[in-house]
Amino acid sequence: MSWEDCVRRVVPYVAGEQPKNQNVVKLNTNENPYPPAPGVARAIREFDYNTLRKYPDPDVSALVSALARRHGLDSSQVFVGVGSDDVLAMSFLTFFTSGKPVLFPDITYSFYDVWAELYRIPYARQPLDEDFCIRKEDYLKENGGIVIANPNAPTGVMADRAVLEEIIRANPDSVVIIDEAYVDFGARSCVPLIETYGNLLVVQTFSKSRSLAGMRIGYAMGSRELIRYLNDVKFSFNSYTMGAVAIAAGVASVEDEAYFQETTERVSATRERTKKALAGLGFVFPDTKTNFIFAAHRTVPAKEIFEVLRANEIYVRHWDKPRISNYLRISIGTDEEMDRTLKVLEAYLQKKACGMRPPHDDGQRG
Repeated sequence: MSWEDCVRRVVPYVAGEQPKNQNVVKLNTNENPYPPAPGVARAIREFDYNTLRKYPDPDVSALVSALARRHGLDSSQVFVGVGSDDVLAMSFLTFFTSGKPVLFPDITYSFYDVWAELYRIPYARQPLDEDFCIRKEDYLKENGGIVIANPNAPTGVMADRAVLEEIIRANPDSVVIIDEAYVDFGARSCVPLIETYGNLLVVQTFSKSRSLAGMRIGYAMGSRELIRYLNDVKFSFNSYTMGAVAIAAGVASVEDEAYFQETTERVSATRERTKKALAGLGFVFPDTKTNFIFAAHRTVPAKEIFEVLRANEIYVRHWDKPRISNYLRISIGTDEEMDRTLKVLEAYLQKKACGMRPPHDDGQRG
């Protein structure tokens, strides 16, 4: 037996492409097109770099307290990690140990099965219906845990909170994780259910609505017991997960509620305008309360449109996977970026339509 026979082998998650050319219209990773809150720049500018010789606060107390105040929770109900991916991975490791399969949708954030494979956690994908909605009954059976992204990615579909509450209530012996990475763009959060259900963990991120994808900040909210267990695993893994600069930037972001509301509303307004324009160009898509649109054209294959946009230096996301291979996930950029995208789409689709028309019949016969 060689050392390679003992390697833990997994098929890794494939992130959206990060092009080196900064002049492209980048609509492929659901980043926020607007800068972070002004206070974030100020916090970084005024940060005392000399303090970097010391370890950061392992409890991330300042940021935990700021988040607890914003959500009306106690600090003991908040856990902070290095992006929501870190929080979710830690949650899989902490809570999904029963040997029973963890349940999540067949079309959802594709990191879930990667973590399950990495940690050797059994799992079972539950098929979304034809409208990309979860089916409540699929989550009312024996399981080792449940993970539901709401709104879902990449579809953008939001499940009704009452349906999610039924699932949470019906599974008191399992931890139910609601991944709310996109909740701030008009969806309804499950945070108010935390006080009622001790098995509910809600995960959010600074990467989308707070324009801090490059700083890597995510957090979980739940009962004191859930958060305590998460911290026990964190401190068994790495005590200093959040850097001092990130903590300062995160606090500054949370403290500027007005800017947060302004930018999320701008993204939502651009999304609604883009939905109307795409529909006029022949696209269909589920309704969305996220910062992206999951769209398919009625006649032109998604892969073809993907290549046309890329040739015009516009990046969107495409997966060659069952059920979604004819869809594109289009992140919402600035109004100018969306106008450029729509202009390219309109020109190509018009050209395509002209090429598909039969020859003009002038009534003459040869």
